[in-house]
This record gives sequence, C-alpha cells and structure tokens, in this order.
Amino acid sequence: MSGKLGYYLLFGFIGFLITYAVSAGNNLFMTSFIRGLIAFAVWFLLAFAANWVITFLKEQEPRPDVRDLTDALKEQDKGASLDLTTPDQSEELNDLLKQTPKDQSQTQEFTPLNPPKLVKTLDDKDPEELAKVVRHLTDK
Repeated sequence: MSGKLGYYLLFGFIGFLITYAVSAGNNLFMTSFIRGLIAFAVWFLLAFAANWVITFLKEQEPRPDVRDLTDALKEQDKGASLDLTTPDQSEELNDLLKQTPKDQSQTQEFTPLNPPKLVKTLDDKDPEELAKVVRHLTDK
C-alpha cells in the first residue's frame, strides 16, 4: 500500500506543480498556492480512482476461451445448417407475364374525375351591416 500511496502523492505533486506554475504569473502567491493545493487533492483523487478502476478490471473473470465456445457450438445441432436457396418460382412469374387482360373487348374510355364544385352562396346580409361589423372588429 505504501508503494501505491507514493504514486498517488507523486501524481498529486505533479498536479500541484503544473497548476502553481500556470497560476503564479497572474495571481498572488497565496492564491496560486491555494489553487495548487486544490489541484494536488484533485490529482491525488484521480490517481486513486484510476488505480481502483484498473484493479477492479483486473479482478474480473476472464472471458471464456474461443475454443470453448466453438466446442459448445459443435455440441449443439441447432443452427448448424442454413438453407439460403429460394424456391424456383420462374414458372409462376412467366404465367403472370403471359396473361392477357380479361375483358379486353370491354375497353372503357378514360373519364376524368369530376368532383363537386364549391359554389359561392349569396348572403342576404346588408352591406351597411357588414361595414358595422368590420368597424366594430377594427376598434378592438
């Protein structure tokens, strides 16, 4: 543990030096020193967290070997063969293409669609009454 603690302190000191060197030119000594101490704590914690993550990942169980997986797949017959051929339907396709339309003698002529047209209805409103309504609406 003491060896790891030394590395954490080293990383913290490196963070302190970098932050103090950058901050010293533009700030007072005490401000630069406080910022350096904060950087020391942050870098120390980052080194500790990185070491914790690395040791956590090392303790994980290794993934099963590829040979073990292939042996397990060989034992199972499911999915061992896959038929990628499609059935031959060329006869049906040719029959569809050769067919002539039935009722060819009853050709209907083209008639365009005639939708009902909108017709304007005449209002029995008096023009003076409409003018009053417009004036009333424009006043608001």
